[in-house]
Order: sequence, then structure tokens, then C-alpha cells
Amino acid sequence: MLQYDILIVGAGGAGLYAALETSKRKEIKVAVISKVFPTRSHTGAAQGGINAALGNVAPDSPEKHAYDTVKGSDFLADQDAVELMCQTAPKIIREMEHMGLPFSRLQSGKIAQRPFGGASFPRTCYAADKTGHVMLQTLYEQCIRNDVTFLNEWFALSLVHNGERIAGVVAIDLRTGEVHGIRAKAVILATGGHARIYWKRTSNALGNTGDGPAMALRAGVPLKDMEFVQFHPTGLRRTGILVTEGARGEGGYLINNKGERFMKRYAPEKMELAPRDLVSRAIETEIMEGRGFKDSEGNEFIYLDLRHLGRKKILERLPQIRELAIDFEGVDPIEEPIPVRPTAHYSMGGIDVDIHGRTKIKGLYAAGECSCVSVHGANRLGGNSLLDIVVFGKLSGEDAVNYVSESSFVSFDEMAVKREEEKIRALFDADGKEKLSDLRNELSEVMTYGAGIFREEKKMKEALEKVREIRERAKHIKVHDREMTFNTNLQQTLEFLNLVEVAETIVLGALERKESRGAHFRIDYPERDDENFLKHSIIERTEDGELRISWKPVKITKFQPEERKY
Repeated sequence: MLQYDILIVGAGGAGLYAALETSKRKEIKVAVISKVFPTRSHTGAAQGGINAALGNVAPDSPEKHAYDTVKGSDFLADQDAVELMCQTAPKIIREMEHMGLPFSRLQSGKIAQRPFGGASFPRTCYAADKTGHVMLQTLYEQCIRNDVTFLNEWFALSLVHNGERIAGVVAIDLRTGEVHGIRAKAVILATGGHARIYWKRTSNALGNTGDGPAMALRAGVPLKDMEFVQFHPTGLRRTGILVTEGARGEGGYLINNKGERFMKRYAPEKMELAPRDLVSRAIETEIMEGRGFKDSEGNEFIYLDLRHLGRKKILERLPQIRELAIDFEGVDPIEEPIPVRPTAHYSMGGIDVDIHGRTKIKGLYAAGECSCVSVHGANRLGGNSLLDIVVFGKLSGEDAVNYVSESSFVSFDEMAVKREEEKIRALFDADGKEKLSDLRNELSEVMTYGAGIFREEKKMKEALEKVREIRERAKHIKVHDREMTFNTNLQQTLEFLNLVEVAETIVLGALERKESRGAHFRIDYPERDDENFLKHSIIERTEDGELRISWKPVKITKFQPEERKY
């Protein structure tokens, strides 16, 4: 059996920063397991930038950054966590700069910063429109330099614990199909988001299947604020591939079929740089009220117009966006506007953790998009996701080092490996009455219908019933590929089972939250209700397999809830 002091599950920004932090102590044995090669992690898809109050373009401060974040969250973020993140931001940017991360620069040589939605100042540091890509490459280089062990193309299946402390994980080596137990004193989950639930229209990579939250839920660890799913305003018309908020930060316009910059009706001060939940609802409203465009394939959309920025600025600041628009839409944004529509993008909810990344099980941590600290509350501001993953990746790594220094290994239940082998065997032996592709499409459709940008009780009740039906029907999915080496049929089936598990928590949380707040907008309860719902939803799976919801107060320090206007 493999054995490490600290095991990190996931090799995106949060996992790599945690690995970097833990590997500073050479006597501690650290390993990272990842189902894809680390530099293919979804952090690499982040385009626009990372927030920090550096004040390189305009006067700024961590306190102003914190206020913008809390206001953007519709006052659901925990303010102690937000303050910690915003205070740490300038330091962590300097850290990465000294690692060699190639930020774009001002004429003065300082790190360049651009405006992003919901921000009072231009505070988003960037590397053209490939910020996540260069961050991932830089952090991976540093981990290799620090001799971090990587188990690439391994897929975590379950957490092993004794009810109080973590013992390790069970994982499958995708190269051989063999199931292994891996002992660890501490485990840090950094598995990313779960917006692949909205399969047909999402900016997320194929691997963003909620593996961490699903494993945590099965292990008795609570999930928090799962009803809050962010739809990014600008995904490409056909594919949902992301068009960075940086395109609007550089001065792009959103245009309806009357040629209007329609955001003046919804956010007259911020216009295109209002928070994402507001802009997404505005776009959908324009389309629903007949002011959108419709193509010959039936796709409805509005235009993102960058033409007035000029060729030089587009090639310098938004080269990847131009490339994506040409490759996937046949449109050159230097010459024509880009057809866009909101796309499922980010998971504000996740595994319930404190500011150190700790869960209710000692030695088990979570960081990044799979976790919920909460610094994003009901709506994340653009540029805060890359910041969240590196800050809390670092902090969870620091705390894990302290924990393992004073802890011993917990007895590992050998039967845990056999149980996972039996589950996999059952997938090969299933009757095959249901097809994976059919159920995956049905899940996407019902989640878009019942838990999309606009929500209401009747549709959500129908969606919850349908998701539970899909969960039962999924027991009949058969893995037809019998080959164990890189069995993608098996992997996709396991990932889908995680998606279904997570989807149920999203709809249940949305049904129980009878108000509109941030990304959770209910037509039947259109107002925010601080008296009854200024609190976090907590969802756990009980011993009888049912989901139970409870509530936890929001931590308020400096900023009292107020009406959210832009």
C-alpha cells in the first residue's frame, strides 16, 4: 500500500499551491494524485486574471477589495474569510511574480491591472488572456523543482476514515485499472468544480464532475451553499466556451438586435462590468423579450462587440479570445462582433470548510472550487477564483503540515479497497437497460430547466424528482469496455455517478432557499430575504441515504447587509 504524510487530490491551482507549501518541509512526504496530467487541469482555462489590491493603476486597498467581494456575494460571504483572502492577495501575487509568472506589464514595469465586474478599481492582474494557463505552468515547475511526487492519471474513488480522523483514500490507477488504498495522515481535496452537470452548455472541462464534493458527501462530510451556481454572461453561442470578462474589462460592449448597449437598463453605473449574476440575467431577459438574435440552427444569443478596441489592442490583450472566436464561431472579433450567451461556469458551493480548509473530519481538508469557505457567497466576482485557489491552497497546506507534524497514521480499513472493486465489478455486470449518454443529456436538460438562471418552485420540484429518478436509473448503466487500461467508458461512468449525487444537493438547496440572492434567482421569491435566509445551507447524507438540510449563520464583521445596486 502506498503511504504519504500528505496526499493532495487534484493538480489545479489549489492542489499545486498546497503541494508547494507542504513540500517546503523536506521531512514530510507529499504526493499529488490527478486524473489528468497536472498542466491539463481546468485552472489552465482561466483567462482574464487574478485580483489583488496592488494599486498599480488606481488607488486601492485590501479593505476596498473585501467590500466589493462581500457586496458582490450579496452579503452571503463570510467576512473573516474574505478579509483574510484580500489581505493575503498582494503578498501571493508577489510570491508568484518571484516564481517567474509572466504577468502583463505597464509601461512603468509594474504588473498591469484591468477592470473587472463588480470592482471599484482596476485590480485584476493578468497575463494577456491566458492567466490561468501561465499560473498552472509556473506552479507545476515549482513543484517539480521541490521534488513533489505526482501520481498522474489516478482517479480518487472514496475517502477512508474512522469517524473522527482521515486514514487515506481509495483510488484507481487509470493506466492499469488496478484499485489501490493510499494511506495518509492528511488529505487535501482540490478536485475543482462541478458545472459539467449542465453538460450541454458549460465553460467547464470534461473532468469537472464534482468528484471531491461527491466523495465528501458519501463520507459524511457536509456540503455548503450548493444552490449557488454561477452562469458566466459570455460563453460562445454554440459551445459555451468562455469569453473572458477581460473582454468587457478592456471596453467591450454587449449589443442587442436593436443595436443598444442594453446594460444601461440593468446597471446604469457599471454597464457591462456589473457582477456576473446581474449581467447573465440581463442577457437572458433581452433574449426572452425578443431583443436577441437567432441563427439558422435555432441558437439564440446577443453580441459582444470588440471592434472599436482596434486590432492592436485585441492582438495584445485578447489574443486567445480572437483565436477561440475564429476556431469555434468562424468570427474574427477584429472585423465582426462575437455571438455569446450565458454558460454554466462556477460552483460557489462546495465542501464545508473553515478558513484553514479544515472539514469536520480531522486531517481532511478541501481547497479551491470544490470547497466553500465561503469567500464568494451567492455570487463570485471575476478575478477572485484564481485568488481563492492559491490563497486557500497555501493556507490548507500550511495547516496540514502542522497537523501531520503532531499526528500518526490511522488504521486503514482494508475492506475499503474491496468495496470499491465490487462497485466497479457491478458496473461491468449491470443489465445495460440505461445508456450513459442518454442519462447525461437528461441530467443536463433537467438541471437547466429546474436549476438554471431563473428558478421557481414547480420546476424545481419536478427537477428534484427527475434527478432522483436518474440516480435510480443510473444503477442500470453498463460499462461495455472490458479493457482495464485507460478505460474511459468506466471513468466517464464513475464521473457521471458523482455528477448525479451533486446535482441532487443543488436542487434541494435551491428549493429550500425561498428568496433571490446572487446567482440564485427565484421568480416566485424575487426579493432577498435577510430576515430568514442570511445564512448558509448545509447538506449532509444521513445513514439511511437521504439528504438532510440545515443552516449556519453568516459571519459578519465590518459590512452590514445593504441593498445591492450597481
